[in-house]
Formats: sequence, structure tokens, C-alpha cells
Amino acid sequence: MTATTMAAALGSGLRRALEDDPRVVLLGEDIGRLGGVFRVTDGLQRDFGADRVMDTPLAESGILGVAVGLAYRGFRPVCEIQFDGFSYPAVDELVTQVSRLHYRTGGAIRMPITVRIPYGGGIGAVEHHSESPEAYFAHTPGLRVVTCGGPQDAHTMLRQAIACDDPVVFLEPKRRYWLKDEVDEELDGALPLDRARVVVEGSDVTLAAYGPLVVTARDAAIAARDEGVSIEVVDLRSLAPLDLDTLERSVRRTHRLVVAHEAQRSGGLGAEIAAGVTERCFDVLQAPVARVTGFDAPYPPAKVEEHFLPDLDRVLDAVDRVVGRPHALAGWSAAS
Repeated sequence: MTATTMAAALGSGLRRALEDDPRVVLLGEDIGRLGGVFRVTDGLQRDFGADRVMDTPLAESGILGVAVGLAYRGFRPVCEIQFDGFSYPAVDELVTQVSRLHYRTGGAIRMPITVRIPYGGGIGAVEHHSESPEAYFAHTPGLRVVTCGGPQDAHTMLRQAIACDDPVVFLEPKRRYWLKDEVDEELDGALPLDRARVVVEGSDVTLAAYGPLVVTARDAAIAARDEGVSIEVVDLRSLAPLDLDTLERSVRRTHRLVVAHEAQRSGGLGAEIAAGVTERCFDVLQAPVARVTGFDAPYPPAKVEEHFLPDLDRVLDAVDRVVGRPHALAGWSAAS
């Protein structure tokens, strides 16, 4: 066990995948000589060669198109989309080819492609560099969509995604790249890729979050505890498929649910989670499911993104509402 950043944990996960399976190849913009804009792939081209860690032109649709051909030939390609806002040119390949080929061929063809996408806000980036496109991908049958909330899951889940025979969209919360924690590089006893995890146990309300907001949710649990409210935090990890079984067990203990994500509210994952849990837990819910999300607007300029992103106060305000304590917790800040 060594303390490492999420970016370094992702890099070590890629290294182990390259070592363990000669069919694994990496391709993306600036991932080779530069080591990626976030340095996740630093040193990998030097150690494994340009035929396994390939710099590509600035053409996301081309990157995915090449990956489809590689998968046809028995390789396990790992594509890096440099920023979330650049994933949209690749949606055509992901939706019309990658997600459908296994079904279209009656199971004869597998597409073991992993698509790494740094996503979310919080780094003060320019337009097209801070997006939350997860709902687009989660809506597409045939794609697995997962996201990590900390360094350990970053390492373990990435290796699991690469080993998976299904295509996986692997979303990396870019503002957590420098989050540091201990990482065990062995996979023994690892949680399955499609399973949610209870990261904080509680009894009054379930708080479901994923990716960049897992840290915020844990902070909310600490703040609320001082006010006598017990929050159970569930890190969803898998967005498609959703692990509603774990959520149901939690809500049946707490009788309340708050869902938090950075993406816009309308048509977001929060709505799907709220509907799914309500269908399963209507008999025990003691309050409507609350959502804490980004706003229904294009991602704003960097100077005002803190007003767009859900923060600790907004999460705690939602907790107040579902436990029937209006504004008892509001006014907390990260510094609190």
C-alpha cells in the first residue's frame, strides 16, 4: 500500500494492464511523448514502445474508428479522449458501432474497448474542457459507463475495465486527479466493476454520488454528524448498469434519498436513480427524493463555475429538506 494521486493510480493501472496482456494498446492525443495533458500516461511509451502507446492525430472519431478495427483483430484498445468536451465527435462511433457490434453479430464479435474521458469541472478550464456527458453514454445500450471517486478505485476499476469484454466508457473526475490516498495494486477481493459501494454508513438519509462529488458527499456526512444527522454515503461507481440493489438496501435502512451530480438536472442520472429507487422503495420512503445537480445551462465560464457546481452547502440543504430540518445544516462551508 502506497499513498499516491488519482492520476498516478490511473497510470499504474495502465502500466499493469500493458504488462499483463500483450493485446492491450493505448491510443490518444499526446499520450506518448508528452505523457498526456494530465501526465497519466507519463513514461509508458518509453517503456512499452510507440507501437503499444500511440500518439494519434486530433481526431476523436478516428481514434474510436481505429479502436474498432483493433478490437476486430483481437486487441484490447484503450482510447484517451483528451477532454470531456471533445468526446462528442466520437459519439457516432460509440453509438453506431462500438455499442452495437456484439448485438448485431449475435455475440460473434466482442468490442473490448475502454474509452478514458477526463470529465467534470473545478479546474478553471476554458469552454469545451469542463463537461459532464455521462447521461449521453449511459442512455446507450451496449456501453458500460463507470467512474472512480478516489485513487484506489481509479487503479482497480481501470484494470477491470480493460479486462472486460464489453466496451467501457471510463470517466475520470479531472478535479480529483491530485487527490491522494493509499492504493493496493492487487485485485484480490476487489468489488466488481458494476457494484456501488457504501463509503460512509449512516441511518437518517442516503446520499448517492459518483465521481467528483464523492469527496463532497463524505464532507457532508462529517458536517451533518456534528448536527446530529447521520448520512449514509453511497458511491455509485457504475452508471450503466446502475446498482439499484445496493441503493435499495441503503434506502430501506434510512428511508430517505438525496442524489448529487455535477451534470445538468434535466434528463440526468439523478432522475433515473430517483425513479428507480422510488419504484422499489415507495413503501418506505418518508420524503420525496431530492436532487442536487448542475443547472440547465451550458457550462459557464471558469470565473463563475463555483456557482454552477454542487457544493457542500447545496448538498446539506437537500439533506435538511428530506429529513425535515429546514436550514439546520445550511451555511456550512468546506472550511467548516
